[in-house]
Formats: sequence, C-alpha cells, structure tokens
Amino acid sequence: MNPYIQYMYSYPHKTAYRPLTGIHFQDYASMLAGKGHGLYLHIPFCQSKCGYCNLFSVTGLCQEAVDRYLDAVECQSGQYQAVLDSVHTEFSELVIGGGTPLFMTENQLEQMFCVLEKHFRYCEGRDLVVETAPNQTTREKLEILKQSGVSRISMGIQSFNDRELLTLERQHDARKAREALELIKDFDFPCVNVDFIYGIPGQTKASLLESLKEVLRFEPEEIFLYPLYVKHGARMEREGIVLEPETAFAQYQTASSFLREEGFYQDSMRRFVRRDMERTFSECGFGTSIGLGCGGRSYLGNLHFCSPYAITRNECLERLRDYEDTENFLEITHGIILSEEEQKRRYVIRHLLIRPGIELGRYRELFGRDVLDDFPVLHEWIKQNFASICEEEKHGDSEPRKYFALTERGLGFSDYLGPQLISPEVAKSMHEWEVAHGQTHDSIPRQSEKL
Repeated sequence: MNPYIQYMYSYPHKTAYRPLTGIHFQDYASMLAGKGHGLYLHIPFCQSKCGYCNLFSVTGLCQEAVDRYLDAVECQSGQYQAVLDSVHTEFSELVIGGGTPLFMTENQLEQMFCVLEKHFRYCEGRDLVVETAPNQTTREKLEILKQSGVSRISMGIQSFNDRELLTLERQHDARKAREALELIKDFDFPCVNVDFIYGIPGQTKASLLESLKEVLRFEPEEIFLYPLYVKHGARMEREGIVLEPETAFAQYQTASSFLREEGFYQDSMRRFVRRDMERTFSECGFGTSIGLGCGGRSYLGNLHFCSPYAITRNECLERLRDYEDTENFLEITHGIILSEEEQKRRYVIRHLLIRPGIELGRYRELFGRDVLDDFPVLHEWIKQNFASICEEEKHGDSEPRKYFALTERGLGFSDYLGPQLISPEVAKSMHEWEVAHGQTHDSIPRQSEKL
C-alpha cells in the first residue's frame, strides 16, 4: 500500500476542467453578495524552478514582464469591480501566492497592493496572507507587507540541511533561511507559517528532526510537512529520481509525533498549529472565492474556473500571453460545473482530510442523506482503523455533534484515502488530459511500491 498517491488539496483537479461557453461572471454575481468571500491573487514568477515543482510559474523574465502582468491584473480587477460593487461584495480573506510574490520589486509590491485596495472592498479584520521564499525576503519588502496589514506570512524552507536543499534544487541555503526567519521575526506578524519536505533522497529521520528542532527556535505559529512528490514536468522527474514511500512514511511518523509532543495540534496530514493559537473551522466546499491573475482559480458554488492547466515553461508562457491579451475578463471560458454528486464528493474530501471531520448532521441537512450511505467505502475505512465516528465534547444542554473523522493512522494515509473518492467521470477526464499530455499519472510520483 503506497500512502502517497495524490495530494487532494482541492477537488476536482484542474486537469478535469474543459472549455466552457455562454458563461459570464456577472451571471454569478448574486453568489458574491455581502461579506465572507475569499480573494486570491496568483503571482506566477520565480527566481528559479525547484526540481520537484510543476506549479504554474515561470522563471527568467525581466521586471518589464512583471509590469505587463500587473497591468493585466488591474484590468481584470477593474472589470470585476463593476460587478462586485453591484452586490456589495466584501472579502474576508486575501491570499497572495505564486510563484514567489516577493520576486517583485518594492515598487511593484506597492503597485500590487494599491490595485487590490482600489478595486475591492474588505471586511473589518480581514486575513491577508502572503507567500515568500528565503532569497526574496528583505527588510524593505517586509516593511511593505507590514504596512499593508499582512496577518500571515508563509515561507517554504523545506530543510535546514544544505545537501537536502541541493537535492531539491532550491536556490537558497540554510544560512539564508535562518536570516529570512530572523527578519520575519523582527516584524512580529500575527502568524508565521513554515513549510518542510520529507522523503527527500538521502534524507534521514535524524536530519528531518534536526531541521524541525532548529525551526522551533523561531517560534512559528504553524508548520506544514509535505511529502516529496516528483511531479510530471518537473526536473527531478527528467533526472529519473525514484522516491521511497516506506522511508518517507517512517519520517512522517517520527516528525508528526515530535511536533505533537512539542505542543502542536495536528489539523491534517500536513498542518500543525501551535496549541496556544486560536483555531477556527469554517465549512468547506460551498465557499466563494475569486482568483485573479493567470493560474488563479475561482470557486462560485458549483462553478469552478481558471486558465487551462499548464506545466512546461512554453505552455506557461503561452498562458501568460493569453491572459495579458484578454479584453473581456467577464467571459468564463475554461472550468467545470459540478453536479450534485460531484458537490457531495467535494464536500466530503474537503472536510474529511482536516479535523474535526464531517459533521454527520450537517451533511444530512445539506444533502438529505447519510454520508455513510452515499459513500459505502467509509464503512471499510472504519474497519481498517482509518476513520471513526466520534462525538465532540458536550456544551450546555445541546446535543453533542457527531463527526466522521480520520484517526491518527488515517491522517497519515490521507493521500491514499482521498483519491479513492474521485468519481469515475472526473477520473476519466483527468486520464484523458494525461494521455493528451504524454503522461500516465497526474500528480502521482514515480515511486517504488514497497509499502
């Protein structure tokens, strides 16, 4: 049993999206009325491409190319603003990801924030999340983030071991990561998240623990642990890197136990939150989120849309040109419309893989059926100790809510369990995309089958 089949960060995957016609952004304006929506801006520029990465990003472009991109983002934002103002949309969360957003110059960062403040309205106390990387983290850029009200900063460190960073083809070294963390700490952001990778060829449980022990000195509020996936189109795939899931899983068990012992609560297979941090859970699967930029994904109920999925540099550059040449951003041309069956699957996947799990009564309220009747495989997971039905602690006279939740063992197998919930129709669409693009597995690492 290989625990690392596919990372189900969303459903359906972009490879299941197809061309759409006759759909316009303004047709969904009512879904964006009032407060509580998410806004995401994708900045697809990086200093270099990591050896394992197949995300939508490009390298080697000049600052003039970034300027052109920001001009297109402002054009898109202006067209969206006219629709959003009509329904008084207020965003409760703004996320700026990439790529590497801090690849931009200080002037470009200020221009970006100016565009986002000019064209969109936000709820009081909004969350503002920005991703960065060690080489791009400077005092001048952090001052801009602080002045702009950033509440959470996320940085991919991946390891404090220089040999492991070299294997991953990261452009920073451990010294630079330490310097960046020291700088971030000086600015006292409300939440700092750091990412690490396990399963790196040559990595050991001891070297992984050394990295985690070191980062605790910087007192991050959140730590994410990601298994290494060598994805289609990434350099490590072309170099013939073969991963060992048995070794990776042993490292995961050691690292997750260590973080729990050090006072972190495990929300999911990947996310560990310091226990003194307030944790809030919102219902997933039906939220509305707007994606800006090329590669940004939007979720409007049963409509999901974005630019066509791209992996290679040439494909990404072509998508960038198409985005910058777009005249009418209100016409939605690529995405998927989910049936009720697919919405159920999305709801289950989004809730099951993060604690506290699926509230049984809420699922029944939404869909008129019991989740275990809709998904018989869940019974098997209970028998295999991957999941259980549990009750929350009772408060007052109200009846305690019951949840279908992954066990500690089940959390570790999230990337094995989640893919089992993909529908045959979505699996077929994904396979068709894979065949058309010369691969047989999407987001599935080339790994030995020891486990």
